[in-house]
Amino acid sequence: MILKILAFGITKDIFGTSEKEIEIDEGADVEALKTLLEKDFPELKKLKSYFIAVDDEYAEDSQIVTVSNEIAIIPPVSGG
Repeated sequence: MILKILAFGITKDIFGTSEKEIEIDEGADVEALKTLLEKDFPELKKLKSYFIAVDDEYAEDSQIVTVSNEIAIIPPVSGG
């Protein structure tokens, strides 16, 4: 299946765009998505942390993703 991934902040720079399409197996979970993204974009591994949001909520690694989900990569955020 093809997932559309939204990227923000530094992850947008890593992807080179704010939206990326990723091909992944049906029934894949967030952990599998992270593994695939880190394989295709090794710079992600250098981040202190990042989160995957599915349909506007932080997702657990075991959550299954589908083509109907809105998926976003949330980079580390700092503030003061």
